[in-house]
Amino acid sequence: MTWTTRPRSEHAGLAAVRAGTGRPVLLLHGVGLRAEAWGAQLDALTSHYQLTAPDMPGHGLSPLDAGLETLSDYADRMGHVLQSLNSPAVIVGHSMGAMIAVELATRFPQLVDGLVALNAVFERSSEASSAVCSRASALDGETPADPSPTLERWFGTDQTPQRAACHTWLSEVSPMGYKLAYTAFAQSQKPSRSDLSGIRCPAVFMTGQLEPNSTPAMAETMAEICPGGRAQIVEGAAHMMPMTHPGDVNTALFQFLKEVWQ
Repeated sequence: MTWTTRPRSEHAGLAAVRAGTGRPVLLLHGVGLRAEAWGAQLDALTSHYQLTAPDMPGHGLSPLDAGLETLSDYADRMGHVLQSLNSPAVIVGHSMGAMIAVELATRFPQLVDGLVALNAVFERSSEASSAVCSRASALDGETPADPSPTLERWFGTDQTPQRAACHTWLSEVSPMGYKLAYTAFAQSQKPSRSDLSGIRCPAVFMTGQLEPNSTPAMAETMAEICPGGRAQIVEGAAHMMPMTHPGDVNTALFQFLKEVWQ
């Protein structure tokens, strides 16, 4: 598929791609990306569900809000989107979006029927925490960051349409929007064990077999802590599996959504 720009509308103060009818599904992307990162999911799910994929503040076409310092600040903004939907939703988040999704499930249990956390980070090692915080501190908020190291972590040396699309998005994102979001992501200690143990909706924690940062062990531990959680590992996938392994991700989403809303 191609990763072309999709039409947006304003939704709860953010730019969002909206498509389909039916039960609401909220799609939350990760740092440096935009709603189009969900292109394969938007194409597959639109005929069955009402999809809302907002651009994170300072990403895509969404304005950069003041006062964004922590992951909880971003969850506040996405909470406005969640509250504006017409009924309780299933939240699907990727990377930082997955960490926000977990927080929303703990804050708004009455508005969340299910949670899918893709490539979520949990209890980083001290070495990993030091590395990600170092990358965040190197961002000046004025100069566009070189996307090459990020793309190397996500895709290795593979030159693919998915890599090219991410290169474009990372190059075009607001430098300050990227710095603020990456800093919040790097410094966050969420989700906590207490957050996970308090989730009452069904939840899937899914990551790639080859993912070095949001590891299979993290997904399995989160699923063990969450009362209604289960883990799913995608063979041969790494960090960008919604784009690189859409068949596996979409099949898992369809199965989960049917279970939640049977």
